[in-house]
Amino acid sequence: MRKVVAAKLHGIIVTDANLNYSGSITLDPNHCDEVGIYPLEFVDIWNKSSGARISTYVIFGERGSRCCVLNGAAARTCQVGDEVIICSSAYIEQNQIAEIKPRVLTFNPDNSVRERLFYDAGVADDGATTFAVRQGSPDGNIL
Repeated sequence: MRKVVAAKLHGIIVTDANLNYSGSITLDPNHCDEVGIYPLEFVDIWNKSSGARISTYVIFGERGSRCCVLNGAAARTCQVGDEVIICSSAYIEQNQIAEIKPRVLTFNPDNSVRERLFYDAGVADDGATTFAVRQGSPDGNIL
């Protein structure tokens, strides 16, 4: 089994930090639904502003709020205004790499979606591993 990227919110801005909460990261369910991140799912968070890296679980905030709130101990790793990357992962067999198409959202400074992307990995006829970042949705729908 290999651990691979399953979904990513890239460059979302921290909107609040709440040290006195019991823990986790609060995210807008609209963003999570679009890439496939679930409530209570563990995610890695990489702070582009400070370099801090943490792992915690997701809780849903208010739909449409564009929130990204670090709670509990995680609040010590990020400041309001920091740009972070939030990534969920999955374990797959090597031969499943072409089947997954992780969705990625990138963000504007107000946490509105700037781009909708997906990762497209596979295996060429000669056995070489392939990889591309593609615009839109892996199912071909305009998002």
